[in-house]
Parts: sequence; C-alpha cells; structure tokens
Amino acid sequence: MLRPAEEVGEILVDEATIRAEVARLGARISADYAGRQPHLIGVLKGAAVFIADLVRALTVPATLDFISIVPYGEVTASGVVRIRKDLDDPIEGKDVIVVEGICASGLSLSYLLRNFETRHPASLRVCAFAAKRRPRPPDVVLDYVGREIPDTFVVGYGLDAQERYRHLPYIARLE
Repeated sequence: MLRPAEEVGEILVDEATIRAEVARLGARISADYAGRQPHLIGVLKGAAVFIADLVRALTVPATLDFISIVPYGEVTASGVVRIRKDLDDPIEGKDVIVVEGICASGLSLSYLLRNFETRHPASLRVCAFAAKRRPRPPDVVLDYVGREIPDTFVVGYGLDAQERYRHLPYIARLE
C-alpha cells in the first residue's frame, strides 16, 4: 500500500484558508439569519468536520440535525438516493440550511432538496464548503460556498476515499 504522502497530491485549500472561509461563511450566515435561528442539516459523513467548525463560527443560535445517504459515487443517474439515516426532528416551519462538505454533480443534493421541500420548511438554503467546477441540476442553488475547486477527486477536511483521509486539515487531490 502507498504511504499517504504518495497518494495525496496537490493541496487545493490549505488549513489557514479553510479557517478563513469558515469564518467568512459563519459571518455571512449570521448576518442573513439575524434574529432567527437557522436549523443546520449536515449531510454525513463528508460534512461532519465542516459543520462542527461552522456552527462555532455562527453568532446566532442554531440547531443541528444530520442525514446520511448512500456514499458518494453511488447516486443513480436519475439522482435517486437511499437515505440511511433520516432526520431526527421535523423541519416544518424551520429556516433550514443543508450543509455539505462538497457539492460535485449535485444529483444527491437535488434529491435531498426535493425531499426536504415536501416537509414544509420556512426556508431552505444550501451551504457547501467546496463546490466542484461542473454543471449541476438547475434546482441546485448553492447559497453559501467556501471554495470552488477543480473537478477532481479530493480528500481531507472531512472528505474521504474509502473512509481514509478525513482527518487531514486541508483539501488535496487524491493521486
């Protein structure tokens, strides 16, 4: 097996940039939700590290929930996904922000947004730390984006390759 240093390639977003982007996103969300309490829904497992940092960067009170869907790469061409763990609490009447570690094709996110709309939230927005430069379905609007990155396979900052590299404090290409 290759050592991680041989598998992990170019660093696309370093640790300092991640901290700065999380602070920027936290400030923007806090301003947009002044006087309200956003309900953050983390899409597991890729958003776990980001949502933990993001909620600490907010200056408004927020609630958290999580949803788990089939792993990245197992979404069908139609965008149908299987929910492994659904939300713990209803979202009806809540200001919901779906939090993704990365948005690639947007197919699974499109499915989740359609699913969440049927649950009647007061509002529904999306925050992704990283967004790949590629086309997405027209119904996928990324309201808050940390960084746009090339359309390549990346790891680190919660993103993995077969459950490896989530611990890296930066985002890098996987060779």
